[in-house]
Amino acid sequence: MIDDHGDLERRACRLIGVDRSSFQYQRAADGDGAVRTRMHELANERRRFGYRRLAILLKREEQLVVR
Repeated sequence: MIDDHGDLERRACRLIGVDRSSFQYQRAADGDGAVRTRMHELANERRRFGYRRLAILLKREEQLVVR
């Protein structure tokens, strides 16, 4: 849209109703793919567990490193 109309980024974002921070956002590299995959597997096995309990299970498996 910016290229088509020659508008500034700010005006274009306002026109379509999007925050500029959302427009400029670039996802960081995915370095935790294995942990995410294992968490999805655990969540499918134990559907009633929340993220906290899943994190405990991952810690027990030494998959999750707490920073």
